[in-house]
Amino acid sequence: MRKTLLALAALLAIGTVLPSYAEAATLVPPGNRNAEQPGVPGASARRTKGSNSTYERKYQKVYELLSSDKQLISKIKSTASRYGIDPIHMVGAIVGEHTYNVDAYDRLQSYYVKAASYAGNSFRFGYKDETIAQFLTHSQFAKCQSKSDSYGLWNCREDVWEASFRGKTVDGVSYPDNRFSAVFFQPFYAGQTFGLGQINPLTALMLSDTVARTSGYEKLDENDASAVYTAIMDPDHSLAYMAAAIRKSIDDYKSIADMDISRNPGLTSTLYNLGGSQQRAAALAQKNRQSGGTVWPEENYYGWLINEKLPELQKLL
Repeated sequence: MRKTLLALAALLAIGTVLPSYAEAATLVPPGNRNAEQPGVPGASARRTKGSNSTYERKYQKVYELLSSDKQLISKIKSTASRYGIDPIHMVGAIVGEHTYNVDAYDRLQSYYVKAASYAGNSFRFGYKDETIAQFLTHSQFAKCQSKSDSYGLWNCREDVWEASFRGKTVDGVSYPDNRFSAVFFQPFYAGQTFGLGQINPLTALMLSDTVARTSGYEKLDENDASAVYTAIMDPDHSLAYMAAAIRKSIDDYKSIADMDISRNPGLTSTLYNLGGSQQRAAALAQKNRQSGGTVWPEENYYGWLINEKLPELQKLL
Protein backbone atom coordinates (compact mmCIF):
# COMPACT_ATOMS: atom_id res chain seq x y z
CA MET A 1 0.00 0.00 0.00
CA ARG A 2 2.83 2.38 0.93
CA LYS A 3 4.55 1.70 -2.43
CA THR A 4 1.32 2.46 -4.26
CA LEU A 5 0.93 5.78 -2.46
CA LEU A 6 4.55 6.71 -3.18
CA ALA A 7 4.11 5.89 -6.85
CA LEU A 8 0.97 8.02 -7.02
CA ALA A 9 2.78 10.89 -5.30
CA ALA A 10 5.59 10.65 -7.82
CA LEU A 11 3.19 10.87 -10.74
CA LEU A 12 1.51 13.92 -9.27
CA ALA A 13 4.85 15.53 -8.50
CA ILE A 14 5.84 15.56 -12.17
CA GLY A 15 2.47 16.90 -13.24
CA THR A 16 1.13 13.72 -14.80
CA VAL A 17 -2.64 13.81 -15.25
CA LEU A 18 -4.20 10.45 -14.48
CA PRO A 19 -6.70 9.23 -17.10
CA SER A 20 -10.40 9.49 -16.38
CA TYR A 21 -11.12 5.99 -17.64
CA ALA A 22 -9.55 2.63 -16.95
CA GLU A 23 -8.93 1.69 -20.59
CA ALA A 24 -6.44 3.75 -22.56
CA ALA A 25 -7.95 5.57 -25.54
CA THR A 26 -6.12 6.15 -28.81
CA LEU A 27 -3.71 9.02 -28.30
CA VAL A 28 -4.20 11.75 -30.89
CA PRO A 29 -0.79 12.84 -32.21
CA PRO A 30 0.41 16.34 -31.32
CA GLY A 31 0.43 19.10 -33.91
CA ASN A 32 -1.89 20.10 -36.73
CA ARG A 33 -3.48 17.75 -39.23
CA ASN A 34 -3.77 20.61 -41.74
CA ALA A 35 -0.59 21.93 -43.35
CA GLU A 36 -2.14 25.39 -43.75
CA GLN A 37 -4.43 27.30 -41.43
CA PRO A 38 -8.14 26.72 -42.17
CA GLY A 39 -10.08 29.83 -43.16
CA VAL A 40 -11.03 32.38 -40.52
CA PRO A 41 -14.77 33.20 -40.41
CA GLY A 42 -15.83 36.54 -41.83
CA ALA A 43 -17.29 37.71 -38.52
CA SER A 44 -13.90 37.45 -36.85
CA ALA A 45 -12.26 39.33 -39.72
CA ARG A 46 -14.86 42.11 -39.51
CA ARG A 47 -14.42 42.48 -35.74
CA THR A 48 -10.66 42.71 -36.10
CA LYS A 49 -10.84 45.19 -38.96
CA GLY A 50 -13.44 47.22 -37.09
CA SER A 51 -11.10 47.62 -34.14
CA ASN A 52 -8.33 48.80 -36.50
CA SER A 53 -6.17 45.85 -35.52
CA THR A 54 -4.71 42.62 -36.94
CA TYR A 55 -4.64 39.05 -35.71
CA GLU A 56 -0.90 39.25 -35.13
CA ARG A 57 -1.27 42.46 -33.11
CA LYS A 58 -4.02 40.93 -31.01
CA TYR A 59 -1.99 37.76 -30.49
CA GLN A 60 1.00 39.77 -29.32
CA LYS A 61 -1.19 41.78 -26.95
CA VAL A 62 -2.64 38.74 -25.19
CA TYR A 63 0.77 37.06 -25.15
CA GLU A 64 2.24 40.11 -23.43
CA LEU A 65 -0.63 40.15 -20.92
CA LEU A 66 0.05 36.53 -20.00
CA SER A 67 3.84 36.90 -19.90
CA SER A 68 3.68 39.94 -17.64
CA ASP A 69 0.97 38.71 -15.25
CA LYS A 70 2.55 36.09 -12.98
CA GLN A 71 -0.51 36.13 -10.75
CA LEU A 72 -2.72 35.10 -13.66
CA ILE A 73 -0.35 32.32 -14.75
CA SER A 74 -0.29 31.03 -11.18
CA LYS A 75 -4.10 30.96 -11.10
CA ILE A 76 -4.22 29.17 -14.45
CA LYS A 77 -1.84 26.50 -13.16
CA SER A 78 -3.70 25.94 -9.90
CA THR A 79 -7.09 25.82 -11.64
CA ALA A 80 -5.82 23.42 -14.29
CA SER A 81 -4.45 21.15 -11.59
CA ARG A 82 -7.79 21.12 -9.80
CA TYR A 83 -9.55 19.99 -12.99
CA GLY A 84 -6.84 17.50 -13.98
CA ILE A 85 -5.75 19.17 -17.21
CA ASP A 86 -2.48 20.57 -18.52
CA PRO A 87 -2.49 24.39 -18.09
CA ILE A 88 -1.42 24.81 -21.74
CA HIS A 89 -5.02 24.01 -22.70
CA MET A 90 -6.24 27.04 -20.76
CA VAL A 91 -3.52 29.25 -22.18
CA GLY A 92 -4.56 28.11 -25.66
CA ALA A 93 -8.21 28.97 -25.05
CA ILE A 94 -7.36 32.43 -23.71
CA VAL A 95 -4.98 33.19 -26.58
CA GLY A 96 -7.44 31.94 -29.21
CA GLU A 97 -10.35 33.95 -27.83
CA HIS A 98 -8.37 37.17 -27.57
CA THR A 99 -6.73 36.76 -30.95
CA TYR A 100 -9.86 36.10 -32.97
CA ASN A 101 -12.80 37.33 -30.91
CA VAL A 102 -11.90 40.20 -28.60
CA ASP A 103 -8.97 42.37 -27.59
CA ALA A 104 -7.30 41.55 -24.27
CA TYR A 105 -7.43 44.07 -21.46
CA ASP A 106 -4.06 45.39 -20.37
CA ARG A 107 -4.17 43.73 -16.99
CA LEU A 108 -6.14 41.24 -14.92
CA GLN A 109 -7.62 43.93 -12.68
CA SER A 110 -9.54 45.34 -15.65
CA TYR A 111 -11.61 42.16 -15.81
CA TYR A 112 -12.57 42.56 -12.15
CA VAL A 113 -13.65 46.15 -12.78
CA LYS A 114 -15.75 45.04 -15.72
CA ALA A 115 -17.31 42.29 -13.60
CA ALA A 116 -18.28 44.79 -10.91
CA SER A 117 -20.04 46.94 -13.50
CA TYR A 118 -22.24 44.02 -14.55
CA ALA A 119 -22.96 42.98 -10.98
CA GLY A 120 -24.91 46.17 -10.41
CA ASN A 121 -27.09 45.88 -13.50
CA SER A 122 -30.66 44.73 -13.43
CA PHE A 123 -31.46 42.49 -16.40
CA ARG A 124 -32.87 39.07 -17.13
CA PHE A 125 -32.62 36.16 -19.52
CA GLY A 126 -35.56 35.90 -21.87
CA TYR A 127 -37.01 36.60 -25.29
CA LYS A 128 -39.16 39.70 -25.75
CA ASP A 129 -41.67 39.67 -22.85
CA GLU A 130 -41.11 35.99 -22.00
CA THR A 131 -38.61 35.22 -19.26
CA ILE A 132 -36.58 32.03 -19.37
CA ALA A 133 -38.57 30.78 -16.36
CA GLN A 134 -41.83 31.26 -18.25
CA PHE A 135 -40.44 29.69 -21.41
CA LEU A 136 -39.31 26.54 -19.60
CA THR A 137 -42.87 25.87 -18.39
CA HIS A 138 -43.80 24.68 -21.90
CA SER A 139 -44.75 21.01 -21.76
CA GLN A 140 -42.05 20.11 -24.29
CA PHE A 141 -39.43 20.63 -21.55
CA ALA A 142 -41.05 18.23 -19.07
CA LYS A 143 -38.83 15.33 -20.16
CA CYS A 144 -35.73 17.28 -19.11
CA GLN A 145 -36.70 17.38 -15.44
CA SER A 146 -35.36 13.86 -14.92
CA LYS A 147 -31.82 15.04 -15.65
CA SER A 148 -29.82 15.03 -12.44
CA ASP A 149 -26.99 17.38 -13.40
CA SER A 150 -26.83 20.86 -14.92
CA TYR A 151 -25.01 19.72 -18.07
CA GLY A 152 -27.59 17.07 -18.90
CA LEU A 153 -30.46 19.40 -18.00
CA TRP A 154 -29.39 22.29 -20.21
CA ASN A 155 -28.31 20.02 -23.04
CA CYS A 156 -31.78 18.50 -23.00
CA ARG A 157 -33.37 21.95 -22.99
CA GLU A 158 -31.17 23.01 -25.88
CA ASP A 159 -32.23 19.90 -27.83
CA VAL A 160 -35.89 20.70 -27.17
CA TRP A 161 -35.34 24.24 -28.42
CA GLU A 162 -33.80 22.93 -31.64
CA ALA A 163 -36.56 20.38 -32.23
CA SER A 164 -39.67 22.23 -31.12
CA PHE A 165 -39.12 25.99 -31.06
CA ARG A 166 -36.28 27.18 -33.28
CA GLY A 167 -37.70 29.04 -36.27
CA LYS A 168 -41.25 28.01 -35.37
CA THR A 169 -44.41 29.63 -34.05
CA VAL A 170 -45.58 28.03 -30.79
CA ASP A 171 -48.63 29.18 -28.83
CA GLY A 172 -48.77 32.35 -30.92
CA VAL A 173 -45.11 33.27 -30.38
CA SER A 174 -42.75 33.29 -33.36
CA TYR A 175 -39.27 32.22 -32.28
CA PRO A 176 -36.13 33.14 -34.25
CA ASP A 177 -34.16 30.61 -36.29
CA ASN A 178 -31.13 30.98 -34.06
CA ARG A 179 -29.26 29.22 -31.28
CA PHE A 180 -30.90 28.85 -27.86
CA SER A 181 -28.05 30.81 -26.23
CA ALA A 182 -28.37 33.68 -28.70
CA VAL A 183 -32.15 34.01 -28.30
CA PHE A 184 -32.60 33.64 -24.54
CA PHE A 185 -29.23 34.23 -22.90
CA GLN A 186 -27.82 37.36 -24.50
CA PRO A 187 -29.83 40.35 -23.29
CA PHE A 188 -27.45 42.94 -24.74
CA TYR A 189 -26.66 41.76 -28.27
CA ALA A 190 -26.34 38.47 -30.13
CA GLY A 191 -23.04 36.65 -30.26
CA GLN A 192 -21.73 38.10 -27.03
CA THR A 193 -19.38 36.32 -24.67
CA PHE A 194 -17.62 37.84 -21.71
CA GLY A 195 -14.61 37.77 -19.47
CA LEU A 196 -11.16 36.30 -19.58
CA GLY A 197 -12.49 32.99 -20.92
CA GLN A 198 -15.12 34.55 -23.21
CA ILE A 199 -17.81 32.23 -21.84
CA ASN A 200 -21.45 32.57 -22.77
CA PRO A 201 -24.12 32.34 -20.07
CA LEU A 202 -25.66 29.07 -21.31
CA THR A 203 -22.27 27.34 -21.20
CA ALA A 204 -21.80 28.58 -17.64
CA LEU A 205 -25.20 27.22 -16.64
CA MET A 206 -24.35 23.85 -18.18
CA LEU A 207 -21.10 23.63 -16.23
CA SER A 208 -22.52 24.99 -12.99
CA ASP A 209 -22.65 21.63 -11.16
CA THR A 210 -19.10 20.70 -12.16
CA VAL A 211 -17.71 24.05 -11.04
CA ALA A 212 -19.68 24.01 -7.79
CA ARG A 213 -18.42 20.51 -7.03
CA THR A 214 -14.79 21.10 -8.04
CA SER A 215 -14.16 24.73 -7.13
CA GLY A 216 -16.80 25.26 -4.46
CA TYR A 217 -18.43 28.23 -6.18
CA GLU A 218 -22.14 28.77 -5.72
CA LYS A 219 -24.38 27.12 -8.31
CA LEU A 220 -25.81 29.43 -10.94
CA ASP A 221 -29.49 30.20 -11.36
CA GLU A 222 -30.90 31.17 -14.75
CA ASN A 223 -33.32 33.49 -12.96
CA ASP A 224 -30.43 35.56 -11.60
CA ALA A 225 -28.77 36.88 -14.74
CA SER A 226 -26.59 39.37 -12.88
CA ALA A 227 -25.00 36.59 -10.82
CA VAL A 228 -24.34 34.56 -13.98
CA TYR A 229 -22.61 37.49 -15.65
CA THR A 230 -20.61 38.29 -12.54
CA ALA A 231 -19.38 34.69 -12.43
CA ILE A 232 -18.20 34.63 -16.04
CA MET A 233 -16.67 38.12 -15.81
CA ASP A 234 -14.76 37.49 -12.59
CA PRO A 235 -11.36 36.06 -13.65
CA ASP A 236 -11.20 33.51 -10.80
CA HIS A 237 -14.62 32.11 -11.61
CA SER A 238 -14.06 32.40 -15.35
CA LEU A 239 -10.93 30.25 -15.13
CA ALA A 240 -12.92 27.54 -13.36
CA TYR A 241 -15.59 27.48 -16.07
CA MET A 242 -12.91 27.44 -18.75
CA ALA A 243 -11.16 24.47 -17.13
CA ALA A 244 -14.46 22.65 -16.69
CA ALA A 245 -15.31 23.12 -20.38
CA ILE A 246 -11.91 21.79 -21.45
CA ARG A 247 -12.13 18.85 -19.06
CA LYS A 248 -15.57 18.02 -20.47
CA SER A 249 -14.35 18.01 -24.07
CA ILE A 250 -11.40 15.75 -23.20
CA ASP A 251 -13.68 13.34 -21.35
CA ASP A 252 -16.27 13.35 -24.13
CA TYR A 253 -13.72 12.42 -26.79
CA LYS A 254 -12.30 9.70 -24.58
CA SER A 255 -15.62 8.13 -23.60
CA ILE A 256 -17.52 8.60 -26.88
CA ALA A 257 -14.86 8.51 -29.63
CA ASP A 258 -12.17 6.53 -27.76
CA MET A 259 -9.72 9.36 -28.56
CA ASP A 260 -7.31 10.94 -26.09
CA ILE A 261 -6.95 14.62 -27.07
CA SER A 262 -5.32 15.65 -23.79
CA ARG A 263 -1.94 16.24 -25.44
CA ASN A 264 -3.18 18.32 -28.34
CA PRO A 265 -4.01 21.89 -27.21
CA GLY A 266 -5.04 22.81 -30.75
CA LEU A 267 -7.92 20.33 -30.56
CA THR A 268 -9.09 21.35 -27.09
CA SER A 269 -8.92 24.99 -28.23
CA THR A 270 -10.96 24.12 -31.33
CA LEU A 271 -13.63 22.51 -29.15
CA TYR A 272 -13.55 25.44 -26.74
CA ASN A 273 -14.24 27.68 -29.71
CA LEU A 274 -16.92 25.53 -31.35
CA GLY A 275 -18.62 23.80 -28.40
CA GLY A 276 -20.73 20.68 -28.83
CA SER A 277 -18.01 18.22 -27.82
CA GLN A 278 -20.49 15.38 -27.27
CA GLN A 279 -22.01 15.70 -30.72
CA ARG A 280 -18.63 16.15 -32.40
CA ALA A 281 -17.16 13.15 -30.59
CA ALA A 282 -20.16 11.04 -31.65
CA ALA A 283 -19.75 12.15 -35.27
CA LEU A 284 -16.05 11.24 -35.17
CA ALA A 285 -16.82 7.84 -33.67
CA GLN A 286 -19.30 7.21 -36.48
CA LYS A 287 -16.70 8.14 -39.12
CA ASN A 288 -14.20 5.74 -37.59
CA ARG A 289 -16.73 2.91 -37.51
CA GLN A 290 -17.58 3.48 -41.17
CA SER A 291 -13.98 3.86 -42.35
CA GLY A 292 -12.63 0.84 -40.53
CA GLY A 293 -9.45 2.84 -39.94
CA THR A 294 -8.47 5.86 -37.90
CA VAL A 295 -9.93 9.25 -38.73
CA TRP A 296 -8.20 11.88 -36.62
CA PRO A 297 -10.04 14.92 -35.26
CA GLU A 298 -8.94 18.12 -36.97
CA GLU A 299 -8.28 21.59 -35.65
CA ASN A 300 -10.06 24.67 -36.98
CA TYR A 301 -8.37 28.03 -37.69
CA TYR A 302 -8.39 28.87 -33.96
CA GLY A 303 -6.86 25.60 -32.79
CA TRP A 304 -4.40 25.60 -35.71
CA LEU A 305 -2.86 28.82 -34.40
CA ILE A 306 -2.44 27.33 -30.90
CA ASN A 307 -0.58 24.28 -32.21
CA GLU A 308 1.49 26.47 -34.53
CA LYS A 309 2.50 28.75 -31.64
CA LEU A 310 2.83 25.95 -29.08
CA PRO A 311 6.61 26.22 -28.43
CA GLU A 312 6.17 29.93 -27.73
CA LEU A 313 3.07 29.44 -25.59
CA GLN A 314 4.78 26.76 -23.51
CA LYS A 315 7.31 29.36 -22.40
CA LEU A 316 4.54 31.19 -20.55
CA LEU A 317 4.27 28.27 -18.13
